[in-house]
Amino acid sequence: MLKHKLSVDMTCEGCTNAVRRVLKKLGGVQFDIDLPENKVCINSEHSMDTLLETPGK
Repeated sequence: MLKHKLSVDMTCEGCTNAVRRVLKKLGGVQFDIDLPENKVCINSEHSMDTLLETPGK
């Protein structure tokens, strides 16, 4: 699995829930969200391009 660390502008639990929904759509993804630090750590079989291009809706 590939490990990715992203800085994501999140201000509330609604933001983290949106990130969770998008990542769960992909499958094959394990992640940890740190709201105070605005960080998302992802272990995934997907490339960074795939992660960034996944639609939120």
